[in-house]
Amino acid sequence: MKAIRTTKRALRRLLLEKQLLLSPRGESADDGKGMKACVREAIGRLECVQIDPVSAVCPNQHLALSARLNGYEPAILNELLREREVFEYFANAACAIPMADYPIFEPVRERMRQQIKPQLDELRPVVDQVLEKLEQEGPLPAKSFVSDERVHGYWDNAGARTKATSHALNLLTDAAEIRIVGRAGNHRLFDLTRRSVPEELRLAAECIAPEEALDSLMRKYFRAYRVFEPGDPRFGWQRLNAKARREAVDRYVQAGEVLPVEVEGVKQPYYILASDEVRLAIHASEAAELAVHEEGAAPVSFLPPLDNVLWCRKRLEDLFDFEYRWEIYTPAVKRKYGYYAMPILAGDRLIGRMDPRLDGKQSHLTVQLLQIDPGVEYDDRLRADVEQALDAFAHTHGARTVSVERLQHGL
Repeated sequence: MKAIRTTKRALRRLLLEKQLLLSPRGESADDGKGMKACVREAIGRLECVQIDPVSAVCPNQHLALSARLNGYEPAILNELLREREVFEYFANAACAIPMADYPIFEPVRERMRQQIKPQLDELRPVVDQVLEKLEQEGPLPAKSFVSDERVHGYWDNAGARTKATSHALNLLTDAAEIRIVGRAGNHRLFDLTRRSVPEELRLAAECIAPEEALDSLMRKYFRAYRVFEPGDPRFGWQRLNAKARREAVDRYVQAGEVLPVEVEGVKQPYYILASDEVRLAIHASEAAELAVHEEGAAPVSFLPPLDNVLWCRKRLEDLFDFEYRWEIYTPAVKRKYGYYAMPILAGDRLIGRMDPRLDGKQSHLTVQLLQIDPGVEYDDRLRADVEQALDAFAHTHGARTVSVERLQHGL
């Protein structure tokens, strides 16, 4: 099939539109619907939102949603979790996923069960104790389980430091025998899956054919990434080798559901859904017009390190000419931008990074570094847009005041 030829700007505008970031922040929340319905709809359109406990301001999932929805509050996502509107499991990583998709993740759950079965068997007495307590008293947080035994947990680098019952909870969650049914900050509330997932969805998961589930999972991945290529090792969220990934995308191209795209100035082809072809053509026309008549304020957003748009670093470089590395695991003396530096999106460009710290007690947001990339014209209008966005970001996350410790522009 002949590839569509387009520009970086047109393709990234399509990506941002589908990721709910091209329009001014909050438009989708202004149509008379309640905020909970807007959050539910946003997660559905994004397909999933990645969960991470690191909290320089607040966890990734809340930063990602607040970047898209004016008036978003973390309690809303937690309500959707408690009300069985979403569930937490592995998609791109640990994610909040619409509950309706529960059946198609059965192959992922089965893979996890096989992977951790030896650990569950080794910890069986503790596992049985946890299950019995949840059966009798659940839902419960981890602190409700008492154990003096320490084991090697998921995050122990040296020594056995994890409480045995906490490790059992993690293993059982990964095996989908139990489920996270609520959160209070970073504290999770657990319950048995069989009584916390709607019965019709559990039955559908038991009956779904693996081929059907994997096909649905691949399509969900396409909708989540929107602009994708088979070099991604997480392609289809199925742990496929390089050959299998290429064969998979070729099948969907041959079926007419996926289209190859040649991008001006980019060596490798990307792929989009055939249903997005018209929107790409519209963005190509708009991008050409913008190149001649660039005017108006650019909506500015700050994206958390695990935002959906940032999942593929190579795509950022190819389409946005933007290099990004999350420096949380980089030794402090080697960090260039800060351990929680958030990319700054201005219109359809990524123009720099902002490294924030929230002091909840003082209701103050400190930006340790506000960095603008070389080549970006940081004129009065863009400066005003960024400063206004910083004030809004601070207010959204509970800060009454905001200060910038260091501004870096250019080399």
